[in-house]
Amino acid sequence: MKVKFRIQYNTVWGQSLTLIARDVKYPMQWEDGGFWSVTLPKCTSADLKDYGYVLIEDGLIRRTEWKHHSRKAESGTKELLCEDSWIDCPVKGCPFLREHQAAIFDKPGFRGAGTAIPVFSLRTVDDFGIGEFRDLRPLVDWAAATGQTILQLLPVNDTTRKGEWKDSYPYSPVSTFALHPLYIRLQDIGVKVDAKFKKLQKELNDLPELDYPKVFKAKMKYIRAAYLANGMSDMQKPAFKKFYKENIGWLEEYASFCAIRDGLEKEYYCWMQFHLDKQFSEEVDYARSRNVYFKGDLPIGVSADSAEAYWHPELFNLDSSTGAPPDFFSTEGQNWGFPTYNWDEMAKDDYAWWKSRLRKMSRYFDAFRIDHILGFFRIWEIPAEFKSGLNGHFNPALPYSEKEINDMCLPVDGLFRSDPRHPGMYQPMITPTGRESLEQWQKDRFDGLYYDFFYHRHDAFWKRNAEKKLPELLGATGMLACGEDLGMVPDCVPVVMDHERILSLEMENMEKGRPWPHLSVCATSSHDMATLRMQNAEKLGNTSGSDDADLSPDDVRTIIMRHLDSACMLAIFPLQDWMALDRNLRRKDYMNERINQPADPDNHWRFRIHIDLNELLTDKAGYLNDEIRNLLLESCR
Repeated sequence: MKVKFRIQYNTVWGQSLTLIARDVKYPMQWEDGGFWSVTLPKCTSADLKDYGYVLIEDGLIRRTEWKHHSRKAESGTKELLCEDSWIDCPVKGCPFLREHQAAIFDKPGFRGAGTAIPVFSLRTVDDFGIGEFRDLRPLVDWAAATGQTILQLLPVNDTTRKGEWKDSYPYSPVSTFALHPLYIRLQDIGVKVDAKFKKLQKELNDLPELDYPKVFKAKMKYIRAAYLANGMSDMQKPAFKKFYKENIGWLEEYASFCAIRDGLEKEYYCWMQFHLDKQFSEEVDYARSRNVYFKGDLPIGVSADSAEAYWHPELFNLDSSTGAPPDFFSTEGQNWGFPTYNWDEMAKDDYAWWKSRLRKMSRYFDAFRIDHILGFFRIWEIPAEFKSGLNGHFNPALPYSEKEINDMCLPVDGLFRSDPRHPGMYQPMITPTGRESLEQWQKDRFDGLYYDFFYHRHDAFWKRNAEKKLPELLGATGMLACGEDLGMVPDCVPVVMDHERILSLEMENMEKGRPWPHLSVCATSSHDMATLRMQNAEKLGNTSGSDDADLSPDDVRTIIMRHLDSACMLAIFPLQDWMALDRNLRRKDYMNERINQPADPDNHWRFRIHIDLNELLTDKAGYLNDEIRNLLLESCR
């Protein structure tokens, strides 16, 4: 049908309106009276179901509506006029630009609290040596009973390669859409719970930590047997057919990729993803019914050996990897091993891959953490021939020519590194080896250049780079966006985050020189850091795990209360730190509570909570639960 879209909006010189229908942009024309319009000669019912308007200025999205429009045309309609009004936020005092799918976030002055724990770290008597999606149920009940609203998870995507320890790294997915097979509950896919099953289950569950290779081998054997026994009948059911139809875009590519890798039928992987989606979705729906919301984690990287890189190599720079310059977490810098994104290629279809990725994520999560949000401004890129993060450079960047360097009377060798994205151009080395051999005046000149390059030179350049992407991506879903903005952060980052209302991350040991704002998440620790009790022991120089280096529950309470009393919208603590409030429930060997060592590329992600989560709902956890409830009441969260 032919549809004309028309809306009144008072623009200023240089501004215009654009219609977006199903991710396709249609620039609008100005009409007398301050109206903007565009006619689509072949508009579909799907286009009318979800569309909206954005304000464009200088080629960038500068303003979006609070929510999208939706219309339904009567059958047989050939022409239609859609007269619309701009949709502003109807909630007085709400600080956000866009409506969230969890309405609680849009409540003015909302301040909530929650818990962070990876799925693999969960533990109940019903799992199989590793946390599973079904283990989220008692965690949700505990959160609801204590007044918490947020449960933060690490990435839950498939990282399967060979079932070795390297596969335990949750930030190295082989698919940004597929869920990890190990999070499936075997009993719910038809596996018989016989004496043999119970014996192996007990053996794996009795381990203090996750034995990833052993669990992978045992669990995948059972999953395969269940597929051979039940797969064909399961795939004939309407529920499977509906799942397949809704996810066919990524599912076919992922399943074919795995089938080629493993030499098995692609239907096997589709069947697994169906059951994983079913189990996870049921827990998500249950959590939402109890006003508890899951916060996901969006890895900045996608592996070079992933389904995405296999089918869409044009979206990635496979000649380099992402990482980080030296920072709080690693004096040598980090090399994460992921290819960098070819953003120019991704922009050609308005970042369709990213939008699909986020929409899949929003099925399970109402909030998400943008891992290393700096990657949307610039990335620390390491050429494939190097392993150390010290050998990296910024991409994109504004490097110097050899003439510019010579005009400053500075040598290139030992101070600058060639920029592979700009032949004949150079960037300052993050750890210059030749500085000490310079004359003092040269040192001063280089130091000024160095500081300007890493902290000021790119501000406007990187700001625009992020402004091209973030409004597009954030408008794709109703998830609450939270950014991990730690490390070497240029001045443009908080400006863009504030404009887009992306919550910052605040930690006491990584202060940013200003009060913690309301639109932020505060935390005592993260998966990359030591827990509170470990931090105290390290501060005292006593890492033996002895009682005299341990934090008392009262000390833990004081620290947690400082965070809860802050203005931060969300206060999210590792489950280990919550449990440290209870002397009888906390883990005795507290120096083994760390989840990751970011400086160790071969870290084994093996941490599991030391109690069955169902115990959190019993009298055994009565003191802890009373403490948490009282803390949240005292802090008005």
